[in-house]
Amino acid sequence: MHLPDGIIPIEQALIYYLLSFIILALYYYKFSKSEEKEKQIINIAVFSAIVLLLSSLSIPSPLGIPIHFFVIPLVVILLGVVSGTICSFISLLGQAILLDMGGITAFGANFLVMGFMISIVTIVFYNIFLNIDEKIAIFLSTIMGIISATFLQAIMLVFSGSITFNAVISTLIPYYMFISIIEAILNVIIIYTLKNVKPEVLNLKKL
Repeated sequence: MHLPDGIIPIEQALIYYLLSFIILALYYYKFSKSEEKEKQIINIAVFSAIVLLLSSLSIPSPLGIPIHFFVIPLVVILLGVVSGTICSFISLLGQAILLDMGGITAFGANFLVMGFMISIVTIVFYNIFLNIDEKIAIFLSTIMGIISATFLQAIMLVFSGSITFNAVISTLIPYYMFISIIEAILNVIIIYTLKNVKPEVLNLKKL
């Protein structure tokens, strides 16, 4: 899902950078007001490294295209939307600079898609379904976070003129729906494994 340099016109890329800056400034302000930000900084550092590592792995798939898991929905559920979004920003920046995953001019767009959109939609749907069933909440929120990000990226690509709407429907949506279902199942397994093996991880301070 990482957009490379050149695929987004520079004037659109600047708008995405501006929106990203506003979101990060608001989140940083909220984070700075937290009474336990020292502990959260440690959590953010640890989980940023985890996201950077795991989302960089290329896994073969039956679709013939390697899978890159996002991991961001899992982190948002564990740490909260603010800390999770900050983790996504750090990991995406690391991928862009160190691993050449995503362009520098397209970084604002990539953050809005994979950092902000996945995080905010995941936490909204998680909270909606949590009172019904936690497993359902984890499963559906992961899927909705990834699919909403796919639609946002599709809109960006259509506006950039680099892809048609029909191409989006026939390629991006089915591919990321497949990934979202697999990642949703894994998130349920991971969180319930943590409940049995390392329950203190589930009690991390959320922000």
